[in-house]
Amino acid sequence: MELAEVVSPESLVEPQGRYLADLMGRGVQGTADAVVLPATTEEVAAVMRWCYEHDVPLTARGGGTGLAGGAIPVEGGVVVGFERLNKVRQFDPLLWRMHVEAGVTTGDVQRLARESGLRFPPDPGAAESSQIGGNIACNAGGPHAFKYGVTGNWVTGLEAVIPPGEIVQIGGPLRKDVAGYDLKSLLVGSEGTLGLVTAAWLRLVPAPELELPVIGIYRDAEAGIAAIERVLASGVVPATIEYMDAVTLGYSGETYPFGLPEGDAFMVMTEADGAPPEARRVAAELREALEEDAVAVHAPEEPSDVAALWRWRAGVAFAILAQRGGAFSEDIAVPLDRLRDVARETLAIGARHDVPALSFGHAGDGNIHSTFLFAPDDPEQERRADAACHDLFQLAHELGGTVTGEHGIGWLKRGQLEQQLGAVGYDLHLRVKRAFDPKGLLNPGKKR
Repeated sequence: MELAEVVSPESLVEPQGRYLADLMGRGVQGTADAVVLPATTEEVAAVMRWCYEHDVPLTARGGGTGLAGGAIPVEGGVVVGFERLNKVRQFDPLLWRMHVEAGVTTGDVQRLARESGLRFPPDPGAAESSQIGGNIACNAGGPHAFKYGVTGNWVTGLEAVIPPGEIVQIGGPLRKDVAGYDLKSLLVGSEGTLGLVTAAWLRLVPAPELELPVIGIYRDAEAGIAAIERVLASGVVPATIEYMDAVTLGYSGETYPFGLPEGDAFMVMTEADGAPPEARRVAAELREALEEDAVAVHAPEEPSDVAALWRWRAGVAFAILAQRGGAFSEDIAVPLDRLRDVARETLAIGARHDVPALSFGHAGDGNIHSTFLFAPDDPEQERRADAACHDLFQLAHELGGTVTGEHGIGWLKRGQLEQQLGAVGYDLHLRVKRAFDPKGLLNPGKKR
């Protein structure tokens, strides 16, 4: 039986272009014998059954915004894209929940929630392109994960197709469920290696009435990280704690909405949110924690200024990329007491490999984007930047951290898990994989 016999004609497209790559780059180009864009869960199940019967690799793909190569079909076979599986199956604003198919974009979920005075808090980048299924597969985070958590914290139920092609419902529109092993959490973050998520129940919360950023600017990283520690010790819970080092500010500071003062070598961004009295109280305490040793403190209150600040933050990565045309930006995470080491050692690693280096990111989670720049037309410089990333992964291990806080293992970080988990932990990891996917056909080569 041919694959064309188990799917509708409009579901089959040419295996080319964007279905064979993601944002990772690094010269990795996938191959595929077929690309299927199913419109129903039953069609996804039919594709998996066919692949399992014929021993054909199967790679799931969301919006293609991944940065670890998780959606690249490195062993050929069939790619399943979810862009046509894009219905909102149910929306219950009075019950703070939504049931969506995997191909609905993050931005559409956020907008639909916002129109009813609610919020879907996870805010990974590329919201207009990334899809909920892909966010779940990577357990994506974002700047507001410090207070609100990552995508998996907001998933109460999953519909998925698991080998050899069975549809399973795990959880649902529930607030609590401890009936069995936490299979939902195994699928969340599994990067398409255990099953294909086709729909999810999402939990929502009332949108905060007021959002008040408080930004501290410091003469050096030592003073800035000390300010982060004071925020954490203060007992208040900001929605976010971000940082940017001197190199990052040098590349992006010209467009900072409120103007940078002299001596701008480190920035700490925090935000208070909630009902107006609570947001103002928290903002005042954040300001108190950030003011010590600060060159300047900015606390915009106008909604237009707050929106401008976050537009600027979203554009920082593009300002960095514009410097050389190429950037490898990793997502290690470390214990909070090791932030100083990451900020310092990122620069040292860059110097050792003779490439520009910088760091920024989600300081409250210890999830830092250490970045190494290169010119795309200089293969030797690109090689050195890649080598710097591997030194960074080793640093994460040495600091008791992880090689990925939000992008996933994918293809890029293959071989890193055994060192992080240890032999026994890694064997357990592989046994879980075999239990779900005994033939090893789902996204082969990934999450290893």
